[in-house]
Amino acid sequence: MGRAFECRRRAKELRWATMSKIFPKLSRSITLAAKAGGPDPESNAPLRVAIQNGKAANLSKENIENAIKRASGSDASDITEVTYEAKGTHGALFYIECATDNTNRSVGNLKTILGKNGGEIVPSGALNFMFHRKTVIEFPVPEGKDLDELEFELIDAGLEELSVDDGVVSLIGDYTSFNSLNSAVEGMGIETTKSGLQRLPTQPIELTESQIEDVEALLDKIEDDDDVQAVYTNLN
Repeated sequence: MGRAFECRRRAKELRWATMSKIFPKLSRSITLAAKAGGPDPESNAPLRVAIQNGKAANLSKENIENAIKRASGSDASDITEVTYEAKGTHGALFYIECATDNTNRSVGNLKTILGKNGGEIVPSGALNFMFHRKTVIEFPVPEGKDLDELEFELIDAGLEELSVDDGVVSLIGDYTSFNSLNSAVEGMGIETTKSGLQRLPTQPIELTESQIEDVEALLDKIEDDDDVQAVYTNLN
């Protein structure tokens, strides 16, 4: 993603955190991780990461504990993880990840949002070749650590790319390296601000400022839906 897009995204995440808009999404990701791998973060790496992401957004300890407890309740058994693929205006593509207890509601909401903004749902799998599934980890530049040395040490753990932007280190690795790369970072005593699996575009597109505004307006509407956990686009 380009710098402008990332700045907009970080600003939005901060605004969501302040308004507690993002808290239900973070809580649901913790519940799903605990449901899939058990309630102990020491033996469940995805849960450990989901908790870290929650803490980074100031999700309270009580909310984290409640989210873990919900994993063993009847409510959690009704939650399904589902993905949708869509096209928007100006050649924009969207890969949308949801966590929902009603898939009919989720797809209905997305069809309405997209339809009102010049987009549409496309058949499942149609955009698979347009996105790489990658491990993405972020943290502030660590004090007293040489980044070249850090990069070298993480290659064996699955690191493919390291970049620095505005004092934030971003690591990218194959999705199969999620556990090993995350564990290696943890082993260095580094506390991450974001860690998870993302879908990065294989063929990013360049748009004009006005076109980007159109796409981002639609992106905001999709992200604001309660069932949507994450949205990825092919914007550069």
